Amino acid sequence: MALLLQLVKSVPGSVDENGLCHCVVHLPNNHTPLKQLEQLQAITQELMHKYDQELSRVSTTEDQGNQVLEMNLEAPTYSLLRLELEGARELVTQLMAKGGGSVTEDLLSQLQSQVANASLSLKLLADSDQRNLRAYRQEVDVLESRLIDCEREKWQEASGPPLPPGSCAHGGLQRVSRPLVVQLNWRGFSHKAGAWGRDSTPNPDSSLYWVAPLSSGDRYFDYYRLYKSYDDLVLMKNYVERSMGYGDGSGNTVYENFMFFNYYGTRDIAKVNLSSNTLLRRRPLPSATYNNRFSYAGVSWKDIDFAGDEKGLWVLYATEESKGNLVVSRLNTSTLEVEKTWRTSQYKPAMSGAFMACGVLYALRPLSTRQEEIFYAFDTTTGRERHLSILLDKMLETLHGINYSPSDHKLYVYNDGYLINYDLSFLTLKHKQSKLPAGKFSWLPTVPHPVTPKKTSRP
Repeated sequence: MALLLQLVKSVPGSVDENGLCHCVVHLPNNHTPLKQLEQLQAITQELMHKYDQELSRVSTTEDQGNQVLEMNLEAPTYSLLRLELEGARELVTQLMAKGGGSVTEDLLSQLQSQVANASLSLKLLADSDQRNLRAYRQEVDVLESRLIDCEREKWQEASGPPLPPGSCAHGGLQRVSRPLVVQLNWRGFSHKAGAWGRDSTPNPDSSLYWVAPLSSGDRYFDYYRLYKSYDDLVLMKNYVERSMGYGDGSGNTVYENFMFFNYYGTRDIAKVNLSSNTLLRRRPLPSATYNNRFSYAGVSWKDIDFAGDEKGLWVLYATEESKGNLVVSRLNTSTLEVEKTWRTSQYKPAMSGAFMACGVLYALRPLSTRQEEIFYAFDTTTGRERHLSILLDKMLETLHGINYSPSDHKLYVYNDGYLINYDLSFLTLKHKQSKLPAGKFSWLPTVPHPVTPKKTSRP
């Protein structure tokens, strides 16, 4: 274009009466400027195309970075911490609403501020430096521990003195505390199914804890760890790790230093000595269905579910004869023979789980992805059933292993890979009637009769 202007300026011309300029320009017979212009346009288009590509790549990288950040924010650990803080905030609000002494109110006010600061810290942590997650996890644990202590004190004020270890001097289950998250299982988040707990023998001197995540297929019980104390479990130290290779599902429990479980692919129940990891006994459970025939709702391969409490060792299952309804049997811990059996009116696959406490069966069902209801109880002493409505909050959707410990009156739950526990509160006998919430408890008129077990020979 500059060359063309130069050529125009170098030629003579004339102006007519209307002021128009007339000139004749003789251009050389040469297409080089036009070719240069075309080349320039092609180069410009190519550069613009490359620029657009680079801009798109940078934009995509930024989007991916944002997605990674969002994924990090929604990673299981961050999600769990956020849920815990939300629960802690709600708990502080509830406790403040109940009122109390000036000391309690001041403490709750301090905890409320600390929870708010922790929530803000979590957001900043997720946006910047994730390397401080372990320290932050400890901070949340301390806050939760203090909140649990406050809640326990409130419970003691309402329910009276705590029960001695192994005591059944109460009027039945009254309420369940908020969940306390101990840690992720030692095999990782992919091992969503499993069980854990404390030895169910009613002995406060026994401090044996065990953790048994299933294989990634949510069925095969092949490894477990033992801890001599709760502190060892939390710190993941001084443990003994063992392999088995023949367990089925997450219905196992520990009683009197023995692991009881369903033998893989059979209706057999089995017993392992935890001191030597030796299989001591194996025998079929009469008429019990297996291989996922009547497992719990949302929990596969838990056809046979063991439970220990103050009254002994129990096994929960279903039979074809019971049409899938839950059957409760008390076992001889030495021989694994069935001593007595009761049939309930509840369809086992409609439950999400169950546990025993003082010879009473308590059954759960899901209300949502964050809450369960203990809706049914069966007393093996009287043979009577009753309806309940006790809510149980959960951190994640599925409760796999559920085990009760008489030594501390806690419920140990394996919740989608995380180790959770709950404090259980029982009605005191003198307040059994006066403190009973209206509509929360009703006896059913029917009295199911115990079933005499059929004798089976050992294989």
